Amino acid sequence: MKTQYTKPKVIAEIGCNHMGDFEIAKELIFLAKGCGADYAKFQKRNNKALLTEEQYNAPHPVPYNAYGATYGAHREFLEFTKEQHAELKAYAESINIQYTTSVWDVISAKEIIELNPHFIKVPSACNNNFELLKLLRDDYKGDVHVSFGMTTQAEEDTVVDFFEQTNTAKNRLVIYSCTSGYPVPFKDVCLMEIVRLKEKFDNRVKEVGFSGHHLGIAIDLVAYTLGATWIERHFTKDRTWKGTDHAASLEMPGLQKMVRDLQHSFDALHYKSSEILTIEAEQRNKLKYRKV
Repeated sequence: MKTQYTKPKVIAEIGCNHMGDFEIAKELIFLAKGCGADYAKFQKRNNKALLTEEQYNAPHPVPYNAYGATYGAHREFLEFTKEQHAELKAYAESINIQYTTSVWDVISAKEIIELNPHFIKVPSACNNNFELLKLLRDDYKGDVHVSFGMTTQAEEDTVVDFFEQTNTAKNRLVIYSCTSGYPVPFKDVCLMEIVRLKEKFDNRVKEVGFSGHHLGIAIDLVAYTLGATWIERHFTKDRTWKGTDHAASLEMPGLQKMVRDLQHSFDALHYKSSEILTIEAEQRNKLKYRKV
C-alpha cells in the first residue's frame, strides 16, 4: 500500500466537448479553472492522415451525434487549427491553468510540439503507433502521457521498453490505467490495474495516472489512494449536449467536488506526527477515563 502521497493533479478532458465552437472551448477552460483543475486538455487530429478514404466518407455510426454528413466531415467540424490551439494555450495560461492536448497522428504531434505544452498525451487508440511515439520520445522535451485502455500487457511492455531505449521513460513517461468505454460500468473500471501498473513499472516510469470514463466521482478518490497521481476526467458544461463524450463527462459541480475531495484526501493521507495530536490533547485531558 502506498504510504507517502503527493498532491494529485487533475486534468479536465475537454476533448471535443466544445462541439466545434471556439468560444465554448474557451468557456470550458474558464470553467475548468473555476473547478480547481490543473490542466485543460483538448484533442488534435489530422483526419485525412488518420482515416482511410473509406472511413472518411462513411456515415457517422451514431447519426444523431453527427456534425456532418460523413464521419470525416463530422471530425473536421470538431477540429481546431494549430493557431487556434495556440490561442487556447495562451488563454489558459492567462487565467493560470495549463493547456495540453492528446495527439492522434504524427502531423498533429508536430504541430502541438511547436506549442511546447508541459506534456502531450497519446490516447489508447494510438499507443501502438510507434512513428508517433518515436517523434514524441525523440523530438519533444516535455513529458509524454500514454493511456493503456484496450491494450494488452505485452503491448504495455513494448511501450515502456521503447521509451527506455533512450533512457527517458523514468523521467518523462506517465502511463494511465484506463478502460475504453463511454461510459464504463463500475465493474469494468478495474481499479486494481493501478496497483498492477505501479508494482510492475513504478521504477521504470515517471508516474502512473488514472483516466476514468465512469459516472460519479467516488472511485476517483480510490484511484488516487491506490497510487494514481494524475486523475483525468472528461468535462462538459452540459451532459445533454450533442456528442458522444458528454454522457461520460463531469459537469462543473461534479468536477468541483472531485477536486475538493481529492485535496481533502491528500491532506488526510499521512501518519500521525505524534502519538497524541495537539487537537486531541484537550479532549484527552477532558474525556479520557481515569480510575478514581
